[in-house]
This record gives sequence, C-alpha cells and structure tokens, in this order.
Amino acid sequence: MEIRSNLARVKSLKVFLVMGALSTSFSCLPSYGEDLSDVEVHSFLSQGFINTTSNNYLTNSALGSFDFTEAGINFTKQLQDNLRVGIQLFSERLGPTQNFGINLDWAYLDYRWSDFLGFRFGKVKIPFGLYNDISDIDAARAPILLPQSVYPVQNRNYLLAQTGGEIYGYTGRGSLGALEYRFYGGTISLQVTNTPGSPVQVQSLDVPYVYGGRVMWETPLEGLRVGGTFQSLILNTTLLVGSTAVTAQIPALLWVGSVEFNKQDLLVAAECSRWDLTSQSSNAALFPTTSSISERAYVMAAYRVNKWLQPAAYFSILYPNIDNLAGPENQANDLSATLRFDVNQYWLIKVEGHYMRGTAALDTTLNNNMPLNSLSNNWGAFLVKTTGYF
Repeated sequence: MEIRSNLARVKSLKVFLVMGALSTSFSCLPSYGEDLSDVEVHSFLSQGFINTTSNNYLTNSALGSFDFTEAGINFTKQLQDNLRVGIQLFSERLGPTQNFGINLDWAYLDYRWSDFLGFRFGKVKIPFGLYNDISDIDAARAPILLPQSVYPVQNRNYLLAQTGGEIYGYTGRGSLGALEYRFYGGTISLQVTNTPGSPVQVQSLDVPYVYGGRVMWETPLEGLRVGGTFQSLILNTTLLVGSTAVTAQIPALLWVGSVEFNKQDLLVAAECSRWDLTSQSSNAALFPTTSSISERAYVMAAYRVNKWLQPAAYFSILYPNIDNLAGPENQANDLSATLRFDVNQYWLIKVEGHYMRGTAALDTTLNNNMPLNSLSNNWGAFLVKTTGYF
C-alpha cells in the first residue's frame, strides 16, 4: 500500500470534542450548517515511548520517557461541488514544554475554480518538501519520526501551517507528465514555551510575514515525481537573559529539493535542503549578529510487505553551519530503521531505532545546559508508538 493511500485512513480522539468543534466550525455558515449528515470526521490518539542510550533527545529520554502523546480530531464538509471547509484541533505532550493544550492546527475555506486554479483561506498547511502535509498524521507514514534534518519535530509550530491565503492548481497528464503548484502568504501564530531551568527565557515570538511555494512535476514515469520548495519568513522575538531583555530579529530563507518514487508497495524518497538564517539583536554583547547556512538531506525507503507489515529505513544528515563542520556539535548523522505493524484498520504499532552520530540536533536545555560538544558523540534512540484512529 502506498504511503499516500494511508491518508484516507487517518483517524481517533475523544468524541466529547465533536459537537463543540462542529458548532464553532459551521456556525458562520448558517445556510449549510443545518445539514451535518455529510460532515467527515477523522480522529487519532497516539502514545509513544522514547529511550536514549545517552543524551536527552526531544524529552528527558535518557531514563526513558512516555512524554510523547498526540491527539487530534478534524472535520471537513463539502458545501458545494467546488467549495469545502475544514478544521483540526490538536493536543500533544512532547517533553517538558507541551502540556496537552488544545490548539487549532488548521482551519480553511477552499474554493476550487478548476483543476488548474483553486484558493484556500484561513490557517492553511504549508507545502514544505514532500511530507510536511502529513507531519501531523502518524498513520500516513511509516517512520515514527520523519527525517529530523528536514522535518524537525521541535519546529512543528513554525512549519505546519500559516494564517493567510494560498493559490494552487494541477495541470497536465499528457506525454510530459503533470504539474502541481502551491503558493502562499500570511503569518504564523506561535505560542511562547520555555524549558524550566533555561538561562534564556522567551517573552514573545512574532512572525510578521511568511511566504513561499512548492512546485511538483509528476514525470511520465509512473510513480516518479520531482520538485522544489522555498519559504521566506522573519521571526521577531524578545528574550530575557537574567534580568536583561534582548530583542532579536531573524530573517530566514529555506529551500528544499525533492524526488520520490512511489509505486505499488515501494517508496523511495530523497530530499536536500538549505536554510539561510541571519540574526540581529539589540544587545551585541549577549547575542552578536550571526549569519549561517545549514545543509540538510536524507534518503528514505519503505516497502509494504503485506497488509500488516511495513519496514522502513532512512539516513539523514544535518550540518547547522556549513562554514564550520568541525566537532560533534556541528553535525548530526541519523541512521534509522522502523517496523510498522497495522493490527487492523483502526490501530497500528511502530517500533523504531536510531543510531546517532553528532550532537547538533540536541537541545542544551534538556541536557542540564551542557555545551553540545561535551555530550556523547555516538548514541542511540529507541522509540515505540501506538496510534488508534478512525
């Protein structure tokens, strides 16, 4: 079964959210809101476990942690042949900074004028690389963690969705293949979270603008598509360092090149990405102006052996500053292997192992504020995750 076919199977959370969310979603559409019989409802509930041989990764994992819980519920309704609305509520706990708050993941009004041209407005998922669209859907992919060099779970709030508008379209299907495009612009709403004990506390986060797009070419070879993504944004923040407030501005330009072969039971994908970041602050002594270009890449394969077993593996690399590659703190290599077991059409279990070399992907605040170059260079991570969905 192809990974994209799993999208239709995503589902499970707590039903007590249903009526309240439906009322909120459609109260602004009284001419359609009385007929809820064709509202599509999908939900999911996941519980994971993380254990690392050394270093804390994503959470306090060195001793083993169950702080890896996700729950979501979404509703979509076809108002007319070319008009659709949707909303998803999401809650998670991952590490010490997430405590099951209910967030609006996405909410949109979609008008498709034709295959070639459509419009979406609201809080819309960002088309970033091949798989950002499914980063919130565990049942739609084989790995527990997508390659973290390109899809870092810590940056989910930055990358999943933007509030604004999008134009999209699809054309082709001829001898030269087909072309899909998506272009967007808006802002990103971010919640302020701070790790207890961190010497730097975030007081405010603001993204005044974000824009970008993705173009994918479905080649004449069945199952093969290639494409590119770009994203530009600016992040404004106020930090508290001790008793000193520091304002900072961080413009960012992100690029991704993608190739995927997805046919029958086999998926092979590779992506390379470049993130250009510059930071300027009001206090050069505490936060000097910096500029860095990071490079990120992975190659991944998955194969559906039968209806209940799908193994997958990937190798991912991260260099946070290509001008400085020396030392474990300036690189992260991740060799991962996953076994996905589909118990039935509503329940799956995944087991995953990672061999890590380098510490660039680690968070110092989760590791007693120790410098990254003092943490273990070679380490491993073991994850188990189960998801129920309908």
